[in-house]
Amino acid sequence: MNVRDELREKAAKLGRTVILPEGGDERTIKAALILKKEGIAEPVIVGTVNSVKDAAKGADISSLRIIYPEDFGDRDIFIKEHAGKRALKGVSFETAKEEIMNELNFGAMLLKKGYGDIAVAGAVNTTADVLRAGLRILGTKEGIRTVSSFFLMILPNGKFGKNGALFFADCAVIPDPTPEQLADIASATAENAKKLLDLEPRVAFLSFSTKGSAVTSHTEKIVNAVNILKNRTPGFLFDGEMQADAALVEEVGLKKAKGSPVAGKANVLIFPDLNSGNIGYKLVQRLAGAMAFGPILQGFSKPLCDLSRGCSAEDIVDTAAVCALMS
Repeated sequence: MNVRDELREKAAKLGRTVILPEGGDERTIKAALILKKEGIAEPVIVGTVNSVKDAAKGADISSLRIIYPEDFGDRDIFIKEHAGKRALKGVSFETAKEEIMNELNFGAMLLKKGYGDIAVAGAVNTTADVLRAGLRILGTKEGIRTVSSFFLMILPNGKFGKNGALFFADCAVIPDPTPEQLADIASATAENAKKLLDLEPRVAFLSFSTKGSAVTSHTEKIVNAVNILKNRTPGFLFDGEMQADAALVEEVGLKKAKGSPVAGKANVLIFPDLNSGNIGYKLVQRLAGAMAFGPILQGFSKPLCDLSRGCSAEDIVDTAAVCALMS
């Protein structure tokens, strides 16, 4: 069984409900029908009557649960709660009402109130929009200060990670993370790697230097992140700073970082900044022909996952499966 099928099968066993707040998009409707047919998750579509009807393109959507914010029973409760919270920020009632009636924010509120277990958006909205909805409506998980993201990369040759599966973070959210944020990103990604693929996380903090072969402010940031994580005693293997080849290739790891518990065996790669992370995942995706699941957001009080606006219906299904396993 390939990794994609494994994720879908594991998600199906959980019986999660996924909120899809971009019901006016054809891909969302197609994804909902696949999720329903294959039993991966129970979809809940959010949209207006006309937008959902148009997006369906004549397909039979009678089996799907559809929530129309305008006539939803708890709409006024949602508005009142959101307006009260936003009033503390000096936002007027009318503005707060307009915000919550936005389908993305309404979907986040549905998730917060337990109408679903997870939510997936981003086919229409930008990552910044999805992040804003998550932070504004859901807030962060208890004890978590950093919202970040990861990509699950599946390489076709199966050579690296677990049968070709590697986790890349952060590739979409924090432009220049502090050492503390890098430690948070590593912990969150390691936890999700274990949940998704039942693997033992081996986390490499990447750099252009391995174990002091160069000393600059950039490498010192990585060293500080590693030391912060050591003080937290997180319960998984990690090391750095480390070049990518030392992290992934055993013979190189033995030469450059002898004795490291991670070198040559890393399955979670923590990039020093968003430039390197975003460039790195796109190069692997395009040049190596890897499947890229994500960006998967992490750190919210409930799982809210992002999509690329260029995604397909199948991408939405895969992201929903990944998100279900994080719940």
